[in-house]
Amino acid sequence: MSTKTLTRNGSSMPTVFDDFFKPWNEWFDSGSNLFNKMLTIPAVNIIESKEDFKLDFAVPGMKKEDFHLNIEGNMLTISSEKESSKDTNHDSRYTREEYSYSSFSRSFSLPEDVNSENIEASYHDGILHITMPKKEEAKKLLVKNISIK
Repeated sequence: MSTKTLTRNGSSMPTVFDDFFKPWNEWFDSGSNLFNKMLTIPAVNIIESKEDFKLDFAVPGMKKEDFHLNIEGNMLTISSEKESSKDTNHDSRYTREEYSYSSFSRSFSLPEDVNSENIEASYHDGILHITMPKKEEAKKLLVKNISIK
C-alpha cells in the first residue's frame, strides 16, 4: 500500500483517502501514464519483399471483428473501436460498473506497385497481419549490376 502526502499550508500530511481515491488520482495525475496509454497508437512493422509488403500491428486483447480496413484511392486506413463494460455485484449494497473504451486509426499511402484488389488481413496472437501483394510488373523489375570504371 502506498501513501501520498497532501500539502496544506506548507506542511505535509498523509491522507487516509489516498487508497480510496487512487484510481481517480492516477487518472488525473499529470505524471501518470494511464492516460497516455489510452491514447497510444499501435506499433507497426513494415516489411518489403520481392513479392509483397507486409504490415504487422501489435494490438493485443482485440478480436478480428474489432478492426476495420478501408481503401480509398491509394490510402489504406486501419481503424478499431472497442467498448466494454463489466458489472460486478458483491452484495445487495454495493455495485461497481467498469467501462473500457479504446480506439485508433492509422492511414498509409499505398505504393503504386501494390495490387490493392488482393490485399489480405488476418489476426493471430495479438498481431494484425496485412499482406499487400505487388503487381506482376513490379515483381519483374530488372536487376542489373553496373560495373564501375
